[in-house]
Amino acid sequence: MKRIQSRLALIVSVASVLAIFCILAFHGITLSQIADDDQEVIILGKWTEDELDSIIRESSSIKDVSGRIDSLSKQFLSTDYEESTLIGDINTPEVFVVNLEGMDCFTYIDYVEAMRLSDSFAHFKENLKRLRYQSAKVDFLKRNHFFTDWPVFNKDHVRDVTGEVGGTKTKTVERILNKKEDGTYFLPGITVKQRKIKYIPFSAVDDDVIARLETGDYVGIYSNTQGLDVSHTGIIIKKADKTYLRHASSTEANRKVVDDDFKGYIANKPGITVFRSK
Repeated sequence: MKRIQSRLALIVSVASVLAIFCILAFHGITLSQIADDDQEVIILGKWTEDELDSIIRESSSIKDVSGRIDSLSKQFLSTDYEESTLIGDINTPEVFVVNLEGMDCFTYIDYVEAMRLSDSFAHFKENLKRLRYQSAKVDFLKRNHFFTDWPVFNKDHVRDVTGEVGGTKTKTVERILNKKEDGTYFLPGITVKQRKIKYIPFSAVDDDVIARLETGDYVGIYSNTQGLDVSHTGIIIKKADKTYLRHASSTEANRKVVDDDFKGYIANKPGITVFRSK
């Protein structure tokens, strides 16, 4: 049995290394381009570093937090949806990744919030490390894997306003994050976390609740799946008396960052959790 387990571990490790090579090769990056002492992969997509620096500097002059998040998140509209862009797991060393060419729902809000806190591209990279990793330590075990990690480990920048938005309609549940119903783990190697999660049931998201949402609010779609907190994330955008969810959509019809009608999108979903930048 031990010999079989060792072989399985070796197979997993080899597969993880091959996955890294595939990601790097796809984007035309060689291992020599990754510094040994501070590993990182930077993929800028359609922008140059100077252009991104200019976008971030200009947005930093917008004093209104909602306006700044709207301005920054708008830059990514139509950017391709791409999952599993981060490098690292329990068998693979973590690599700091900035991939603005393709993103999933969580890395999208990661990039937007880190830019919101910055006044230059260099500052953005520093803030992304602080936002994505506990104590800014680039390590798989220190990565904030769950949406509800944000207000816990980034409490100076983000707060949970679910209770304020939902009022008496807000519900609170106890969850053991990362542990599946069958006792296995979503993320092998990551310690389970017991956490109280607030959410507003879909049936309670009426006009009064929507009126209390603000442009720039980060919304998580509450999940009923044991071991998870949310199944999707996005950003509230209000314009022309309408409310939208700006998000990296994985649906076959989109596969990109889009603005969807908020109420229509969350229809038949269990509910929402709402965080707000400070």
